[in-house]
Amino acid sequence: MEALIPVINKLQDVFNMVGADIIHLPQIVVVGTQSSGKSSVLESLVGRDVLPRGTGIVTRRPLILQLVHIDPEDRRKSSEENGVDGEEWGKFLHTKNKIYTNFQEIRQEIEAETERISGTNKGISDEPIHLKVFSPHVVNLTLVDLPGITKVPVGDQPKDIEVLIRELIVKYISNPNSIILAVTAANTDMATSEALKVAREVDPDGRRTLAVVTKLDLMDAGTDAMDILMGRVIPVKLGIIGVVNSCVLMTFHRSQLDINQKKSVADAIRDEYAFLQKKYPSLANRSGTKYLARTLNRLLMHHIRDCLPELKTRINVLAAQYQSLLNSYGEPVEDKSATLLQLITKFAAEYCKTIEGTAKNIETAELCGGARICYIFHETFGRTLESVDPLGGLTTIDVLTAIRNATGPRPALFVPEVSFELLVKRQVKRLEEPSLRCVELVHEEMQRIIQHCSIYSTQELLRFPKLHDAIVEVVTSLLRKRLPVTNEMVHNLVAIELAYINTKHPDFADACGLMNHNIEEQRRNRMRDLPSAVPRDKAAAGGAQGSSSSEQTEGGTGNWRGMLKRGEDGAGDRVVPQTPLLSSPQKGHAVNLLDVPVPVSRKLSAREQRDCEVIERLIKSYFLIVRKNIQDSVPKAVMHFLVNHVKDCLQSELVGQLYKAVLLDDLLTESEDMAQRRNEAAEMLQALQKASQVIAEIRETHLW
Repeated sequence: MEALIPVINKLQDVFNMVGADIIHLPQIVVVGTQSSGKSSVLESLVGRDVLPRGTGIVTRRPLILQLVHIDPEDRRKSSEENGVDGEEWGKFLHTKNKIYTNFQEIRQEIEAETERISGTNKGISDEPIHLKVFSPHVVNLTLVDLPGITKVPVGDQPKDIEVLIRELIVKYISNPNSIILAVTAANTDMATSEALKVAREVDPDGRRTLAVVTKLDLMDAGTDAMDILMGRVIPVKLGIIGVVNSCVLMTFHRSQLDINQKKSVADAIRDEYAFLQKKYPSLANRSGTKYLARTLNRLLMHHIRDCLPELKTRINVLAAQYQSLLNSYGEPVEDKSATLLQLITKFAAEYCKTIEGTAKNIETAELCGGARICYIFHETFGRTLESVDPLGGLTTIDVLTAIRNATGPRPALFVPEVSFELLVKRQVKRLEEPSLRCVELVHEEMQRIIQHCSIYSTQELLRFPKLHDAIVEVVTSLLRKRLPVTNEMVHNLVAIELAYINTKHPDFADACGLMNHNIEEQRRNRMRDLPSAVPRDKAAAGGAQGSSSSEQTEGGTGNWRGMLKRGEDGAGDRVVPQTPLLSSPQKGHAVNLLDVPVPVSRKLSAREQRDCEVIERLIKSYFLIVRKNIQDSVPKAVMHFLVNHVKDCLQSELVGQLYKAVLLDDLLTESEDMAQRRNEAAEMLQALQKASQVIAEIRETHLW
């Protein structure tokens, strides 16, 4: 069990080498207010004066202190390897392999390193100092000394110094693998202890908190700390240990006068034992510095044992993550030609798979690639076409004007076919704009696929920014070249519909027949409703005489002209602007026939209303046929001329433009920070693998 702490020290060394703070290792965090005796407690555990002393805030950076117990045999071996002349020595992480045998120099180095980062005027920093002390007189422990809790800023300290220090303390004690050593002075009110208060914020059950009461020898005459040490004031699950002149549990703490007079720690511990035997004889065996060291060692060992399973799992998970990260950075390029061809081929394949919907990295937040193209075809484009009104922008006066213009100087007996073609072409032309917009949307989506493949599918490209930019440029250029070709085809699709108005289209003929049937039905209904004063045979005969010859000439009900002669004469009234007759000229005044009088409204005649209704119905029927054709043919044209062409030609286009010997070195130049990130990931992976080996050794030696 004792060997567990050196194992954790090894893990700490492993992660210190790579500057990693991703694993929370078991350690003891010392918390207390300023001048509560934290540093004295630590020095008593070390057995040497190693920490800076003075008034006010002295500890201004976290100090991670590893105590390593060495046996005489190990000491001789280490002395020979490191060239150390002495039984005790220390090492700092920031000074690499430098050995300190003079503990006065260790204290001076701590002060110098603190001032280097935190300044010389009481400033603080959260960057830790790592110190390892080797000695035959210590037990294996890992402790963290933090700045003391303070209320009032001094020197260069910011106004929110209390908040900053509290946040720093909470950062360390929030580690679930840490033990909290809450230090409180005996000559203060235990119920108002800031150390215990902040400890309870992160450890409300007290399972990780050990209390130390310091400065037992500085209490007022006639008073003692018996109730505090027995847990009658504030109970603490892990216990309360008292020391002389210390602030956590019961530990011996030297006064500043003793320190100034160079009183040794060993002498102070002897005096502490004598004091405890005299003042607290019943608690002497459960108080003092030595008992505190043994208790901390025991608690830390048991805590390490409990934390190791979770620690092992965490290390394995991180190792897998860093292995994946390292793989994404790729190996250093050896065969540039093969690497370039491989990257080009992979990008082209991923681009095509994204369109086809078979890519590995499929978006879940939004439509992408082929799915979005499908949405554009059937939702965006389809709904836009359906929203186009067949008669939109076409007024009754437009229809009448077209009919009149198509008849020339002669009054028309029937609606001329030219007027229908003129008006229906005008409406069909309105389908061209949404069709071209559909091409534009698909083109934009294929541009977006480039970035999708770069970010999610082929992370290797991030290693080579110039290659990435070159690929983007080639694909963009290919898309740009296909855009006018596709637009031209879509334009031609609409032009084809405008080139020939097929009034013999089966769907159009059926619609005309249905309308003729409706008009005939209306005529019969009107004949049935005629007054009795009008003989039905005469009305029918009159209608027959006016229509029989023309019906034979124009054909059956399937012809759209036939419906014009069977419309009812009195169907509804419409109001249209009318050009009034010019007033009779006064005598002696000439009349200008080119004057355009202001139109006034008038009701449509029965024939005009009939002609307008028939033309509008025909336009709507034929427009719906063309819209259906356009809605079907435009997506097919876009797929053939743009999407499928780019898919089929992308690989060859990339190879032809980029796979050239003169471009190899330039295209495969890594980004500046890629090599650094690869090295960092490799170092971290190596550290995690070493940590995993260390934990495996624990299992083999049955320590776990």
